[in-house]
Amino acid sequence: MSQQPLDMPAIKAAARKLEQGELVALPTETVYGLGADAENPQAVAKIYEAKGRPSNHPVIVHLAPGADVGYWATDIPAEAYKLIDAFWPGPLTLILKRAPHIPDAVSGGQDSVGLRCPSHPVAQALLREFKGGKGGVAAPSANRFGHVSPTTAQHVRDEFGTGAGSPLACILEGGQSEVGIESTIVDLSRMATHGPVLLRPGHISAAQIEQAIGMLPCAPDAAAPRASGTLEAHYAPRTPVALVQPAELANTIDRLTAVGRSFALIRRTHAADASALEQQLMPVDPEGYAYGLYAALRAMDGASADVILVEALPAEDAWQGINDRLRRAAHDSQGILSRLLA
Repeated sequence: MSQQPLDMPAIKAAARKLEQGELVALPTETVYGLGADAENPQAVAKIYEAKGRPSNHPVIVHLAPGADVGYWATDIPAEAYKLIDAFWPGPLTLILKRAPHIPDAVSGGQDSVGLRCPSHPVAQALLREFKGGKGGVAAPSANRFGHVSPTTAQHVRDEFGTGAGSPLACILEGGQSEVGIESTIVDLSRMATHGPVLLRPGHISAAQIEQAIGMLPCAPDAAAPRASGTLEAHYAPRTPVALVQPAELANTIDRLTAVGRSFALIRRTHAADASALEQQLMPVDPEGYAYGLYAALRAMDGASADVILVEALPAEDAWQGINDRLRRAAHDSQGILSRLLA
């Protein structure tokens, strides 16, 4: 996370832009967000337009440390406060019943709302400055809908550009996002009937949630609220992605090379391969891997290969959030190896 002195003039200027209904890109510890005033439906509509995001796909509202959650939500269960005490500020989003006065633009028309308090110092400074710390900033990832999320300010510029043609009023710099994948999302809006439900895994694990509230969150059911980043296809580069088991990787590379197909390679334990157009050796630990994942996908996408091969990861709980992102990134590329090798 950025340890640089805060650029308060830039942060104050960004807060004024948000108050005027403009879009601002901001760093968080998970990924960079595309922010707008959560209580201004016209401003929130600009997020959807800029991203090309379906209007029924909710966004997460970011709050300043110590903000009044009761302003944004109603019927808040005790478990919510336990999780707030345990993990806020941090990469955990809570789905709660939306307070009636909060516009449904942030919830995709649902009666729930997603709330999070980020730990990044730039995000916190912006949220404290915006509306005197009383406002909320709706901020999905600052990228085109479905694409790889940005973890640096340059990634945001790559997506939206700068100047007159950009939908953004400004981009706040904050270094590379420390966590690197989006927040864990837990639904607490149906505690009486369903208990806690894990809608999206992330840096905070189901086991950590259980430790905090004494209940292991369930898997999503058909009636679960829609939430950010939970579509089957998401986080995807433009180049097709194929997940390959480590034991099968060398043979897959040999077969692709034999038929003249090009590939980029994201590997964790496999040896380097000279035939790859581009390749990235990833850390062997889940924290380090998550930190570098989206930057690696973006870099491999730039190689213009026929396919990005990703060495499959362990199935342990610590890798659940990363495996979730890779599975969604590869969803629309199912069968790509068979087609390339045909």
